[in-house]
This record gives sequence, C-alpha cells and structure tokens, in this order.
Amino acid sequence: MKPNESADSPPPASAQEVFGDRLQLAERYRSALADDGVVLGLIGPREVPRLWERHILNCAVVGDLILDGETVVDIGSGAGLPGIPLAIARPDLRITLVEPLLRRSDFLTRIVAELGVDVTVVRGRAEEKAVQASVGGADVVTSRAVAPLERLAKWSGPLIRSGGRMVAVKGSSAAEEIARDRDVAGRYGIAELHVEQCGSTILNTPTTAIVGTKRGKNSTSGKSSRTRHGKG
Repeated sequence: MKPNESADSPPPASAQEVFGDRLQLAERYRSALADDGVVLGLIGPREVPRLWERHILNCAVVGDLILDGETVVDIGSGAGLPGIPLAIARPDLRITLVEPLLRRSDFLTRIVAELGVDVTVVRGRAEEKAVQASVGGADVVTSRAVAPLERLAKWSGPLIRSGGRMVAVKGSSAAEEIARDRDVAGRYGIAELHVEQCGSTILNTPTTAIVGTKRGKNSTSGKSSRTRHGKG
C-alpha cells in the first residue's frame, strides 16, 4: 500500500455527530495521518483504511468522560491520539500533548498549527521534573497504548491535581490490568479505578478506558456534562 492510499476517503456518518461543524478539521487530520503519519512511521500503512473508526473516532468519544473546560494532558501522544481528536471535538478543553521523540513532536507542532486548534505541544517525558513543573495540576491526564497501568499511574499521578482523573484508553485487558495493578496505582495516589466504555451508540467497537481519581481532600468523581455518544 502506498502511504497516501485512501487518504481522501469520506468520513462515516458518525463523524458528523462527533465533530459537528468542525468535521473538516477532523478530515484534514485524517489526511495528515494517512500521508505524513505513515511516512514518518507514526501510523502503520495497514491502519489507513480504518483511521476513522479505530483511531480518530475511538479517541474523540473519550470526551464523554471529560468535563466542560477542563485541562487535559495527553502523555506519550505519538501521532496526537487521543489529544488532537479531543481538541477538534471539544474546543472548550485546554489540551497539552507530551511527546519525547523529536520527529513525533515536530509532526504534532506542525499539525496543530495547520489545524489552528488550541493545543500546546511539550517535548519530553511525563516523568521528567521539567515536564511535571510545566504541565502539572491537570484536571485529566490521558494516554493511549502507552504502557501498562502500573507505569501509567507512576507517570500520570504527579501531573494530576487532587480530585483530577487519569483516563487511559485500553483494550479488552482493562479489567485485568486494574486487578493486577490496583495496589501499585494506589501508591501513586490513583484510586477508584474502574472501566468505562464510550461511544457505544456510534462505534462498532466502543472505546474502553481505565479511569482513576487522584486522591486528595477535595476529590470529586463527577462525570462529564458533555456526554453525547451514549456511554454503555
């Protein structure tokens, strides 16, 4: 398959529901993933035909778990997933993408500028003191296919404010990871771990996420008032 094969495929009808009048931005992002994303090794060529369902919409529906106007830090952002789809679907959010690799952070910086979305890109690792000082105190820390729960908790915990949440996009092993790593996550202040599913009414396979709350005296566990896609 050539890197830009199917780069201009039309979006599914569900994309209109998720992105509304910002659908064109999502289409431009998909084209960038199908072209430069493949050339740079950020997306595998075989993923191009399923970018909408498996990647872009899969990430955008995570907004169902995020409250209006919250600050979101996306660690190990890679190709911008889930941070950029969230920024397109939810312009009310204040999103920072944290990515250590130069070619990936350069891609993110360029695509954020081209799309004109309100997103900050920070090159570095979540565990670095400089990154923690720069982006710490977030309402939500997201991740997708970055690491097992025990490491995600270690990296996410210091970046989350008291009462904030970790939202880690996972697969079918989510419940098993919670059972295995609950105690380790607790040592980093991440408690109330549970599995949430998003987009059950619009995706063939709903998005599965592990959600945990950062313990503190002002902790809350409210759910988003923005839910539009029918969490199941």
